[in-house]
Amino acid sequence: MDMDQYLEVFIEESKEHLQACNEHLLELEKDPENISIVNEIFRSAHTLKGMSATMGYDDLASLTHQMENVLDGIRNNKINVSPSLLDIVFKAVDYLEEMIFSIADGGDGKKDVSDVVYLLKKIESGEDIKVEDTTVSVEIITDENHAPGKNTYDDFELTVIQQSKEQGFNCYEITIILREDCLLKAARVFMVFEVLEQVGEIIKSIPSVDQLEEELFQNEFAVTLVSTEMAENVKKRIMKVSEIDRVIVQEFQLDSYKNEPQEQIQAKKEVATTLVVPDEQSKLEKEENHSAKSNNKNGNHKTIRVNIERLDILMNLFEELVIDRGRLEQISRDLNHSELNETVERMSRISGDLQNIILTMRMVPVETVFNRFPRMVRQLAKDLHKKINLQIIGAETELDRTVIDEIGDPLVHLLRNALDHGIETPTVRVQNGKHEEGTVILRAYHSGNHVFIEIEDDGAGISREKIIQKAINKEIITAKSAETLTDSQVFDFIFSSGFSTAEKISDVSGRGVGLDVVKNTIESLGGSITIRSAVGKGSVFSIQLPLTLSIISVMLVEVQNEKYAIPLSSIIETAIIKKSEILHAHNQKVIDFRGKVIPLVNLKGIFEVPSSTDEDEYVSIVIVKKADKSAGLIVDSFIGQQEVVLKSLGNYLSNVFAISGATILGDGQVALIVDCNALIK
Repeated sequence: MDMDQYLEVFIEESKEHLQACNEHLLELEKDPENISIVNEIFRSAHTLKGMSATMGYDDLASLTHQMENVLDGIRNNKINVSPSLLDIVFKAVDYLEEMIFSIADGGDGKKDVSDVVYLLKKIESGEDIKVEDTTVSVEIITDENHAPGKNTYDDFELTVIQQSKEQGFNCYEITIILREDCLLKAARVFMVFEVLEQVGEIIKSIPSVDQLEEELFQNEFAVTLVSTEMAENVKKRIMKVSEIDRVIVQEFQLDSYKNEPQEQIQAKKEVATTLVVPDEQSKLEKEENHSAKSNNKNGNHKTIRVNIERLDILMNLFEELVIDRGRLEQISRDLNHSELNETVERMSRISGDLQNIILTMRMVPVETVFNRFPRMVRQLAKDLHKKINLQIIGAETELDRTVIDEIGDPLVHLLRNALDHGIETPTVRVQNGKHEEGTVILRAYHSGNHVFIEIEDDGAGISREKIIQKAINKEIITAKSAETLTDSQVFDFIFSSGFSTAEKISDVSGRGVGLDVVKNTIESLGGSITIRSAVGKGSVFSIQLPLTLSIISVMLVEVQNEKYAIPLSSIIETAIIKKSEILHAHNQKVIDFRGKVIPLVNLKGIFEVPSSTDEDEYVSIVIVKKADKSAGLIVDSFIGQQEVVLKSLGNYLSNVFAISGATILGDGQVALIVDCNALIK
């Protein structure tokens, strides 16, 4: 049976099950006695195992089966949940994710998972797992009388080594011990590998390359090298890399690993020789299958991938249709022809449904980005020896998919910054009268025609004085000009390239890189980022992103002879009040609106609209909101609600205050769209 037709469904469902595993493992960490959570994880693992076996991905099925055995032991009260156990299961899920993404990218989903399988089997057999077992997957023996990584070679690797020896190559087992004070272990590993690849071929590394890159080892690692160089020369080359304590180079003793009849060794040699040749036939078959699948006109696919550019073209065409629809509605009202009115109304309904479908096609919940952060925060908290409670609010908030694709990395930078610099260590927090567990809130919400994403922490806050001193030292400002700067202006220096007030540089953050990239990325999306902070209380990084949807519902208003459009999503309600109800407080006009004092903003003054003397005793007001803040916009009259196409003002008018764009009305007039967020402080 051809499984290619089910591949896309398999990949998507596998990702969902792995995400469910991650979420439930985080819950289990907080409530280790809750067997119902274990049952949920077991169900996801069991389903994934069955799908993988059916699709022929044996490595996936094997690892999931081993994980399932451990979970079964937990739910039958044979195994106790511990932090070390959870670390190993999390690592197993990470491996499963890597294999699924490999399959999604056209790979075979194969991966060396022997280290995690070994640890899972130890757990299943009832052995105690130490904390170091979760970071160093294979014990490395540094005694020079023993070979590191004994009994960790498979038959294929041993056969390749034997062939190399027969062809005159030297084979070494090399143990590298880094200094205890080595800061960037992964960088040293990379430099060692670079040296070794210049003198030979690396057959194996213990731990695996992936674990070495992620620094999942202590201070030593081992590699098996095939080379023409002498052992002493290899050792000298490695010792040239800084921060290495010592190097042990030993001749590979094949006999101690393998003791098989010669005919079996010869048979495996032939298999290995065959496997070393690139499997071009297999590649060709994959390409043919892919081509056949692509050209299969009888396939019953429920989902298809559409290039985002095509959606943009579709949106642009529909925008023109909306403008023409508005024009037709205006003509229909002017002519007052019953049949024309009926036809235009029907067309409006149909185009409205079409509009909703097109807009929905481009919208994605931000939870697709947020979902990966709980695991990241958990690991960072462990690395930094801090206790963190991550709260996610508003994950269902939808955002245009082009923005979703770009916003992930900036959020990672900001979260890492909050954990490293914002939240204090438990000891410091207790000394300052705080709970030892710090709180980081990741919040998303709509406001007007924008989406706001906020990263809030209850940590140490940002010191205005430190930033000013750093800026003076860098000659960005003078001591005199610093006195006139607002907090917002001071905090903006943090986004300058190379600007950091960190007293200690860490691998997480504090190198003066990242936040400038964050700001540039957000501004390239047409958004902005601001900071609110109080020393000792915490900080809030607020990202404002535009809804790149081009069609919005607005309330049309008149200011003298000019028409303006106010997005309905920003409006609380409209009101008509007497001028005598307007009060003054702190040089600001205000009104008492339902028991709450709300400031008034006169659009005539903001947009410098020429006005005549107004004797009317009543004032029309549009109450608008931004998060928990409100304001009243003073206008001359209300025209009514309408759906309009949001058009950019172009590069020359990109910085017009409180105007986010313009639209063409049914009668051909241009109305400016008010950015309510800019008017509320």
